[in-house]
Amino acid sequence: MVPPERKSVADVLRERAETVRLALDRFLTPPDEPSRDLYEAMRYMALGGGKKLRPVLVLLAAEACGGSADAAMPAACAVEMVHTYSLIHDDLPAMDNDDLRHGRPSCHKAFGEAMAILAGDGLLTEAFAVLASYVPDAVRARRLVAELALAAGAAGMVGGQVADLKAERQRLNDETLLEIIHRLKTARMIEAAAVMGAIVAGASEHFERSLRAYGSHLGLAFQIADDILDAAASTEVLGKTAGKDAAAGKLTYVTCYGIEAARRRARSEADRAIDALGPFDHQADLLGDMARFVVERTF
Repeated sequence: MVPPERKSVADVLRERAETVRLALDRFLTPPDEPSRDLYEAMRYMALGGGKKLRPVLVLLAAEACGGSADAAMPAACAVEMVHTYSLIHDDLPAMDNDDLRHGRPSCHKAFGEAMAILAGDGLLTEAFAVLASYVPDAVRARRLVAELALAAGAAGMVGGQVADLKAERQRLNDETLLEIIHRLKTARMIEAAAVMGAIVAGASEHFERSLRAYGSHLGLAFQIADDILDAAASTEVLGKTAGKDAAAGKLTYVTCYGIEAARRRARSEADRAIDALGPFDHQADLLGDMARFVVERTF
């Protein structure tokens, strides 16, 4: 009997992204006044586009470990809320100063800087409320909160943003600092998404370690590919301002090594992510497809 053809990861991402948006719509239902305007800005960003790669990764990792997507959805939405908050704040004039996100005006352009800051704050806080309120197993909920907080905080994504700003303002071209920025600012959150899927599913330590390594390499591959796209793709394709990293003097794999060397490094990191899935059988095939997708994507 011929096994059914596996869906492309692009199709899976599209389908799962829609389930995540529906869940986010429920979690971010606007309350009565006086918070309705704030929720409008939060929903504008959280529901308004993007690949939803991180929350989909939570779902796929949970399923690879024998868990269910339904049980993993609160964790997936929490990850996306934190990611969305980071995009809102990254776009602010004090940070990357970008007027576009997902092909639309960025949050501060649509709602003003003060509301954008508060929308980011709201999403960050709601993420942990979702984990505390909708994950029934207290031990797993506590582990999920800790994993997400460590990945997003001063020793993770926020610390990576600080290093990124330092490199930009001081015009540094340090390969070691570049690795630190990419690992903390991007890879650490993608790593957390994979690990949170394992935690929700109650996976063994062996599987959890494998997914941590997978997520770390996947995150680096994703960010290197992003560096390449920023240098080579158009604003229309990206949905955000193209070429802004070079214009701002940012430290990227392209500025350090050039596009071809960056492509080789992205493929190498994707291969290492796939190798980390060795303990899994075919239940992790989609995760392997995801690693290939992030370095081959054109958007």
